Amino acid sequence: MTIARTSSVTDTALVSPVIDYEPPPSGRSACPAPNHEALRRHTPRPLRAAPGSSRDCAPPRAAVVFADAALRRLLEIIDRRRPVGQLRPILAPELTDIVVAMARSSHETTRHGGKGTAARLQRIRLRMVDDGSSTPAAEVFGTYTRGQRVRALAARIALIQDRWRIVAIQIG
Repeated sequence: MTIARTSSVTDTALVSPVIDYEPPPSGRSACPAPNHEALRRHTPRPLRAAPGSSRDCAPPRAAVVFADAALRRLLEIIDRRRPVGQLRPILAPELTDIVVAMARSSHETTRHGGKGTAARLQRIRLRMVDDGSSTPAAEVFGTYTRGQRVRALAARIALIQDRWRIVAIQIG
C-alpha cells in the first residue's frame, strides 16, 4: 500500500509543551499527605435551604392527597377507563378540551395498531410555590409508565374556592 503526499509540508510537531505557571513551593513545610482517618472522617454539616426557596413550606396533606388522586384519575380518563364527566371536579374548565383531545388521540392510536397498555402513575412530588397571589398553589411533577416506557408529567394545582384543582398540565 502506497500513500502519496500531494503537498510538500514538512513534518513538524503539532504539539507544543505547556509552560508551567505554578509558583515554586514556598519555604514553609509542604502540606502532609492525608491519612486514612482524615479521609474517612465524618464532618456533620447542617443542610440549609437556599435563600428564597420554598422548601421551608411543606405542602398541605390535602394537596398531596388531591394531586395523587387527580393525576391517577386523569390518566384513567385519557386511557378511556373512566368517563370524561369525572374531569369537572378536578380540572379547571379551560383544560377540559385539551384532556378530551388527548383521550381521543390516545384512543385513535390504540385502535390503529398502537399499544393498548394502560398508564400507571409511578411517583409524584409536590412543591409549594409563592407567586405573590393570595391563592395557595403547588407544582406537581412525577412519572408514569405505559408498557415498558417511563414518561413524565407536570401540573400546577391551586386552591380555588376551598377546593384543589389542576390549573395547568403537561403530559409527556
